[in-house]
Amino acid sequence: MNRSIAVGKINTLRAKRQTKNGIYLASQDGYEVLLPNIYCADIALESLVDVFVYTDSEDRVVATTLRPKAILGEYGLFKVVSYEKYGAFVDWGLPKDLFVPLKEQKEHFHVGSFYPLRVCLDGKTNRLYATQKIGKWLVRPQRLSRNQEVFLFVLAKTPLGYKVIVNNACEGMLFNDEVFAPIAIGDRLHGKIKKVRRDGKLDCVIVDGRGDDELLIKKFFETIEKNGGKVACTSKSDPSTVGELFGMSKKSFKRTLNHLIAKNQVVVENGFISQAKKG
Repeated sequence: MNRSIAVGKINTLRAKRQTKNGIYLASQDGYEVLLPNIYCADIALESLVDVFVYTDSEDRVVATTLRPKAILGEYGLFKVVSYEKYGAFVDWGLPKDLFVPLKEQKEHFHVGSFYPLRVCLDGKTNRLYATQKIGKWLVRPQRLSRNQEVFLFVLAKTPLGYKVIVNNACEGMLFNDEVFAPIAIGDRLHGKIKKVRRDGKLDCVIVDGRGDDELLIKKFFETIEKNGGKVACTSKSDPSTVGELFGMSKKSFKRTLNHLIAKNQVVVENGFISQAKKG
């Protein structure tokens, strides 16, 4: 259970009181946040609930059981859904789109295009926003060393390979001769450090078949959503097809698929994987 409520993060809070608008959830310090009725099904008072906390369209701090494509401090690949003279709005999986201020854009955004962005918090307004200008958020590796396992976000393609963000904090590189399956900008991968360079940048390699379970599950559902709700792939598909669609090894794919089937979260029918219908 969270000691205090953290905007932009996944919070574990206790359901304290029911109102006509929803259930108020409390942290250990007694502060409360509203979970609107639409998300309150099957939630009992005094139970612990995992929720994402953000500000709604009226700038009220609220909770949701939905999971955004990235939380505060993380990177994601976001689609632009609208553009105004003061900035762009991107879809991040919540009812309120995520704002990208004009000053946080390195180029003109186009509606319908995808951009890799970092989720940030405006400390003055408590509003979440996204930025394309990530330089000020990157730090030199302090506690990272050769062969240490890390998580990678694919940021950009270069002639030498792929720029990656390591553990949401440091800049790294995946060289072409270290990439053995198709990957794309926006992919989240499990890797390890091959070399810490003098300039503080990291040479990385992909760790085959050993992804963090939560990361792989998130990637699984993102792939289903990106392909219109179903994907032409099964446990019998060849490794190259799996790599192209899901950006993971066949071994990781089968393990994740079997786990989600056992949890009744996905179904496989007629050669397609789709998310199981709730209820």
